Amino acid sequence: MSLQANDFELFELPQQFAQDRAQLDDRWKALQREAHPDRFAAEGAAAQRVAMQWSVRINEAHQRLKDPLKRAAYLCELQGAAVQAENNTAMPAAFLMQQMAWREALEDTDQVSALEALADEVAAQRKRVQQSLGQLLDVERDPHAAVAQVRALMFIERFAHEVDAKLDKLSA
Repeated sequence: MSLQANDFELFELPQQFAQDRAQLDDRWKALQREAHPDRFAAEGAAAQRVAMQWSVRINEAHQRLKDPLKRAAYLCELQGAAVQAENNTAMPAAFLMQQMAWREALEDTDQVSALEALADEVAAQRKRVQQSLGQLLDVERDPHAAVAQVRALMFIERFAHEVDAKLDKLSA
């Protein structure tokens, strides 16, 4: 293992958006077994510290690779297309209109059934954007076009959390 390896190299996975979650989790467990600090107890404190650093590195990579949004942003960056979500919030007008309609729907209803329908609509849009990311990153190899979809997915994920929070509040 090399600290300079990217997450995909570290996990010995293809550098692509589509990933098998079970394979990813199995590889994470295997890497954690290899790097667990307890395995280095007989080698002293320095070896245990290095093992702990590896364990942290493996966990960070796992968190990035298992989350579709983080994985897509990471792939874009690896391919020279930084997402720059803090600086670049420009989105297509149709997407912004959809966001405004969703916000109004969220604010205007206190009915669980209406919120569940909104959550389903948001989940369907999330799935469409993730499919688009797979196409752009794995098939077309166009990370610059994928950046806009990553930013869209960021908005969708944030909004989905707001819908879930309101649902939880109404269901409590």
